Amino acid sequence: MATIQPFKGWLPKPEHADEIACVPYDVINTEEAIELAKGKPNSYLHVIRPEIDLPEDTPFNDDRVYKKGAENLKSLLKSKLFEQDEKPAVYIYQMETENHTQTGVFTCASVQDYDDDTILKHELTRPDKEDDRTKHILTQEAHAEPVMLTYRDSEDVSFQIEKITLTNPPYIEHKGEGGVVHRIWKTYTTADFVKGFSEIEHLYIADGHHRCKSASRVAEQLRNERNVFPGEAEFEYFPVVLFPMSQMKILPYNRVIKSVSEKKFNEIEKKFNLTQTDQKSPAEKGTISIYYSGKWWSMNLPDASSESISSSLDVARLQDGFLNPEFGIENPRTDKNISFVGGIRGTKELEKLVDAGKYDLAISMYPTDIQELLDVSDAGELMPPKSTWFEPKIKSGLIVHTF
Repeated sequence: MATIQPFKGWLPKPEHADEIACVPYDVINTEEAIELAKGKPNSYLHVIRPEIDLPEDTPFNDDRVYKKGAENLKSLLKSKLFEQDEKPAVYIYQMETENHTQTGVFTCASVQDYDDDTILKHELTRPDKEDDRTKHILTQEAHAEPVMLTYRDSEDVSFQIEKITLTNPPYIEHKGEGGVVHRIWKTYTTADFVKGFSEIEHLYIADGHHRCKSASRVAEQLRNERNVFPGEAEFEYFPVVLFPMSQMKILPYNRVIKSVSEKKFNEIEKKFNLTQTDQKSPAEKGTISIYYSGKWWSMNLPDASSESISSSLDVARLQDGFLNPEFGIENPRTDKNISFVGGIRGTKELEKLVDAGKYDLAISMYPTDIQELLDVSDAGELMPPKSTWFEPKIKSGLIVHTF
């Protein structure tokens, strides 16, 4: 059963939330972070993307980057912009758009739950990204950003959330990119939340596999260095936002291929019975839309390569039956002939990339369903890389966990 740990969060004073809050580190590159941080000395980007404060040619994993991030975090928390709660709290985090609202519990999860598969995974992690996040956490002595987890809906937890959100104004309300409104409530009455989650069998990683693994590595290292038992110290817990699965919104994770000759496309057109279409996004599971040479085409995906749950996913059928045999893309994580475009950018971005000559062919996907994610995780299987794009994204800098 799941363990949550209320904690003494660091929050910006409400009047400063707008100047601090920023997008997560992994949805932008360094150049975009530099642009977003212009004229914003208090932006949390200086903590999660500290390379923006160093010379342009500084490698992302240079020791100076980690040191600068720690300095920037320490400076922010010592300033008059932030306050730390005096007592452990549970926070309610809500994101609202014009047509979607999701409300979750911002708290800490247990590294032990991650290690023993109470928290289930669905993706592989890369050692280089693990190393990077681990060093950030160790140097900052903080988990600077939360992980997004989901769980099967619980009437008990939903009742506890509504008891707070329907009777109290939010402590922080921040309007972010794309018109998303981010709201935070806090409560020091935490026992009912702890009990509610203790009755939930599994939590599932939605977004943040590397942060989870890095939190586990940090706990193991510090446990050995400081000679403490598992679960005793604050570093044994890491910040998460837990959203019920019924509220999760997944967009497609689209693909673009750099080099596709006209001859090759003609072969594909005949082999897979492509038909021209005005449908830029596939209307149902098992189909994709392809953009090539200024035209959109519809294609039925090949059958699954095996009877495993993960093989039935559209992204797996695309990989196993199309990308690998037709383009030789065996490992989409490392193959330079393929790139990925988050669904939030829409099909216009796919057309733009192809029309500009940066890529020859674009693939518009049907989104993975949240139930598919849970089914794959429950079976102990793994999804292909870039299977899901969760939207909206949790803002960074609104609650910080230090240890």
